Amino acid sequence: MKNICILGATGSIGLNTLEVVSLHTDKYKVFSLSANTDWEKMLELCKLHEPAYAVMVDPNSAEHLHKLAPEGVTVLSGEEALTKVAAHKKTDYVMAAIVGSAGMSSTLAAAEAGKRIMLANKESLVLAGNLLMNAVKKHGAELIPVDSEHSAIFQCLQGSAVGLSKVQLTASGGPFLNTPLSELALVTPSQACNHPNWKMGRKISVDSATLMNKGLEAIEAHFLFALKPNQIEVIVHPQSIIHSLAHFDDGSVLSQLGLPDMRTAISYALSYPERQKSGVASLDLTKQLSLEFLTPNLETFSCLGLAYSALKIGENAPATLNAANEIAVKAFLNKQIGFLDISKTIASVLDAVPTANLDTLASVVENDQLSRQIAKSVIEPRA
Repeated sequence: MKNICILGATGSIGLNTLEVVSLHTDKYKVFSLSANTDWEKMLELCKLHEPAYAVMVDPNSAEHLHKLAPEGVTVLSGEEALTKVAAHKKTDYVMAAIVGSAGMSSTLAAAEAGKRIMLANKESLVLAGNLLMNAVKKHGAELIPVDSEHSAIFQCLQGSAVGLSKVQLTASGGPFLNTPLSELALVTPSQACNHPNWKMGRKISVDSATLMNKGLEAIEAHFLFALKPNQIEVIVHPQSIIHSLAHFDDGSVLSQLGLPDMRTAISYALSYPERQKSGVASLDLTKQLSLEFLTPNLETFSCLGLAYSALKIGENAPATLNAANEIAVKAFLNKQIGFLDISKTIASVLDAVPTANLDTLASVVENDQLSRQIAKSVIEPRA
């Protein structure tokens, strides 16, 4: 029986993880759950799964939950509580599903405690890739990717990575794949969040619409699989059936296929190296009318180009990119800036933040704060 810590339990990845865990109660026990402010949903989850710990990052939300939590559930609050449950001696597996940079410290704590980390929080690698990968190696932790694209590459490389020449990460193209650039200036948050294939939170939905999500995934792949920037390509595959491809020196190409449902990757991260039921139906290719592949238009999806530039620059550029993107996406969702202003903001911040080596957690935090301050100053005149 493995004790599971789910960081970001009320989000889409967290809820999907709980669905998979519920199919295998003989294998997994929900040990701890975390959320930011949604104490009512957390209360529901506590009653259903009876965790030992429930963490609400927001203290006021923690107070509400504490008054109503079932007997036996210890309610904790604050960001430090996230690292406590992630590194707890009874925790076996950690689902790192907190959106954005807020999930970095707890993911690093899990690595330093030698846990199996099921990584859905790509920002941890974008912000502090070298720190996290070094901690995983030093403390004997496991890092299993949950992003469907990286899970696909991870699965393709189980036989061997010998002769791997490049990987291709597939992108659906989001809701604006065929929208002319001239029309993108008028895009609304609700339109940007209306993804054609995947059910996701608002922030990641906007990232998918700008293709920044794919840019962050390219940076993540660099650290996960020790690939050079020129070994990582992005191709648009609107049907979201092939989740990524691994190319080898002899001309062979391996890919992982499946219906667009995150429970497949979550289930594999839980059961690795074995496989188990995920609740997802098997793919029937006879029902797929076509599988299309396109080269992304970097003029339309300039965020993807910015991410590749940051990856090639290295040092703190990917972390700066991420911070600027988080601030810009939040401003867009709050209707302070337009859709095309997201990439303009990120470009301005990348130009303004000096290049620096991020070799400590303190330097990562300092760079993140600086980048966010500059992003806010760039946005303010436009808001």
